[in-house]
Amino acid sequence: MAGLGEFALIARYFQRPGRALGPGVVLGVGDDCALVQPTPGMQWAVSSDMLVSGRHFFPDVDPRTLGHKALAVNLSDLAACGARPRAFTLALALPEARPEWLEPFSEGLFALADAHGCALIGGDTTRGPLNICITVMGEVVPGQALLRSGARAGDDIYVSGTLGDAALALQCLQGKAQLAPAALAKARQRMEQPTPRVALGLALRGTATAAADVSDGLLGDLGHILAQSGVGATINADSAISLLAARADITGARGQFDSEVPYAQALECVLAGGDDYELVFTAPPSQATAVQAAALSSGTPVTRIGHIHAGSGLLLVNANGDRLQGNWKSFDHFA
Repeated sequence: MAGLGEFALIARYFQRPGRALGPGVVLGVGDDCALVQPTPGMQWAVSSDMLVSGRHFFPDVDPRTLGHKALAVNLSDLAACGARPRAFTLALALPEARPEWLEPFSEGLFALADAHGCALIGGDTTRGPLNICITVMGEVVPGQALLRSGARAGDDIYVSGTLGDAALALQCLQGKAQLAPAALAKARQRMEQPTPRVALGLALRGTATAAADVSDGLLGDLGHILAQSGVGATINADSAISLLAARADITGARGQFDSEVPYAQALECVLAGGDDYELVFTAPPSQATAVQAAALSSGTPVTRIGHIHAGSGLLLVNANGDRLQGNWKSFDHFA
């Protein structure tokens, strides 16, 4: 559409006249500021994430899935805090205003926003390299937020869903690994359309002692919990590697890895791959039944993969208790 200007772009793809804005939103897109009314007695939980073309996603990615992921990575932060989504802002830099890209992008964005009752209330658009920055806002009861600082010695360590498939998909697309086409399609969907575990985060309030979302890799994100809680951890690597959904597609007929190369590659994806947007959390053994109840009520499987101990450091062992040696590093933009 030739001549589509900034304000026409916003009105056409990001304003939704006649739609209810949801609890707490008094005024949304269209003014210099949005107006938000917090629910009495609640605290705001706020988080921002930026996705940059060529860094966080391939330039030719389906814009509908990109719209989904742009919001999903932010909702995952709210999930890790145990906060209920309320609203978000969108800052969008575009090389050009193309309706054939903007329409599916906004559809993917709003489909996930509507599923979580999260209203777009403002933002900005500008010309430039493709860059998407979202700030999301949620609510949590004071004292009930899940933080990284609450893990205690003796707590069990759990992970939601599956791990490593997004990293494995990326390796396949980079020519570093191979999967059957159907398996690659499933793994790529995990990379491009992650599921924010909002319902699980809400269900874990009062049960989990600490939580973080797995965005940069399990070891790195669990490491944030350990550092802020002042504790150490032991992880059963065999339990962790069982969380790779694509494992069956890179194993032999009897379910055993064909060689050390695929096993090592799978272990790297699970421990340090990132882009999973699952939750890693801790809870005392006395809360094991409550953890499973939270998993059931939220429709999210959880797996115990280790335990917290006093001191510091992170120890990796196999099913026999033998220590594993390796140099797994989570993603760091400036490393």
